[in-house]
Amino acid sequence: MPYLLKTEPNKYSYDDLLRDGETIWDGISNNQALMTLRNMKKGDKLVIYHSNIGKVAVGTAKVLSVDAGDPKNPIVHIAPVKRLKHEKPLAEIREAPVFHGSIMFRQFRLSVVPLSEEQYDWLTA
Repeated sequence: MPYLLKTEPNKYSYDDLLRDGETIWDGISNNQALMTLRNMKKGDKLVIYHSNIGKVAVGTAKVLSVDAGDPKNPIVHIAPVKRLKHEKPLAEIREAPVFHGSIMFRQFRLSVVPLSEEQYDWLTA
């Protein structure tokens, strides 16, 4: 299953992920977002979205491993795949029919959002 991960680029940007080569995705406190992290599987596809500054989907990544032993602090290792050829700003995402009714807009504060394959394909096209 694909997911969208939101990050504040002034704290940890997609360029930081590219530089580091991999990272642990942490700092999540919302119970629903934590449950989504715990449900991730090795190989799951990710879209990295810069929130607050930029408000744009910027690149793709993948899940390397998940250790959900501590439900309040799942350890999800991710690695970058590639920068999007065409970054998708929030305004475009909001207008795309594939995102109508999306949890991304019903619960905008969620930092980890499950995507459908169609939504992932639209974001990465």
